[in-house]
Amino acid sequence: MLKGILAISGHAGLFKMVSNAKNALIVESLIDKKRMAAYASSKISSLEDIAIFTEEGDVQLAEVFKNIKEKEKGEKAISHKASGNELKAYMSEVLPNYDEDRVYVSDMKKVFQWYNILQENNLLDLEESKEEKKEEE
Repeated sequence: MLKGILAISGHAGLFKMVSNAKNALIVESLIDKKRMAAYASSKISSLEDIAIFTEEGDVQLAEVFKNIKEKEKGEKAISHKASGNELKAYMSEVLPNYDEDRVYVSDMKKVFQWYNILQENNLLDLEESKEEKKEEE
């Protein structure tokens, strides 16, 4: 589901990897569809590698997105511009055991903003990730 979707520090939104160049990745913004080069000097994170801290361990971002999708019945999540208290309450609903000491409001803003970007671009196909897991086993 999240394969090839990247977050790049210093750039708003999410990017889809399009191609490899000699010293960079060619990425396309999911917001405005513009392409750019992302160099190794940028901090690039793949969404499939990101996890959220919980009291019991880490939960993959895909699992959090699945919980949000179920809660919202496939519609948009809370706005990332909502108040800190609203974001914390919402996070408690979608991931009740999240680690309140290590998951900051700024992290929650990113999670909800990313979810809404993926939802707008129809990139939240959770069935695909289940099939990928079966193939790995």
